Amino acid sequence: MTKRGIFITFEGGEGCGKSTQIARLARALAAAGREVVLTREPGGTPIGEQIRHVLQYSRDSAGMTPEAELLLFAASRAQLVREVIQPALAAGKIVLSDRFLDSTTVYQGAARSNPADAVAWINQFAIAQVLPDVTLLFDLDVAVGRARLQQRTGAPEHDRMENEPTAFHEAVRAGYLDLARAEPQRVILLDAARSPDEIYADLTNRLNSRFHGLLEG
Repeated sequence: MTKRGIFITFEGGEGCGKSTQIARLARALAAAGREVVLTREPGGTPIGEQIRHVLQYSRDSAGMTPEAELLLFAASRAQLVREVIQPALAAGKIVLSDRFLDSTTVYQGAARSNPADAVAWINQFAIAQVLPDVTLLFDLDVAVGRARLQQRTGAPEHDRMENEPTAFHEAVRAGYLDLARAEPQRVILLDAARSPDEIYADLTNRLNSRFHGLLEG
């Protein structure tokens, strides 16, 4: 019987650097001989990528209601879990996801003010009991994150979330910190103001301690 794989999610506000770290970790795991599946939210499947476009870049999405936004994120997640994540974990692979249910908890819940109980129920319905084994949360001052976004060169146009006002992003950060306090066994809080190398050293040490030599070939 194949041993279940490991599910690691990456969370944080805009400009926190998690995408850089997830790519670096994926390369290191592959070099250590691990089978890695790298995915993202919203997206990760053909259906999910279409939903991603509607959520983030479609000109018609400007008037989207908080309720519709919540349900679209959940729809993308439901497809991703069943099409990609569940099969990969069943095959013993390591799944790295750039965002998962915690993003909905804080963005569509805390920041959009959708009722917390409704957000939690919809999240649970979408994930089919597939929870991350560990979540790496990259915490960064909102002003610093937004400045990083402005400094990007060759980046695509900012999406709907990135264009939200500062108060929205402050609510997102507060929501993430509340989550870290509520679930310390799952959520590893990382100071994203440090250099990329310092952050990577920290997260790999934490993961090796949690999963006993995960990055050793």
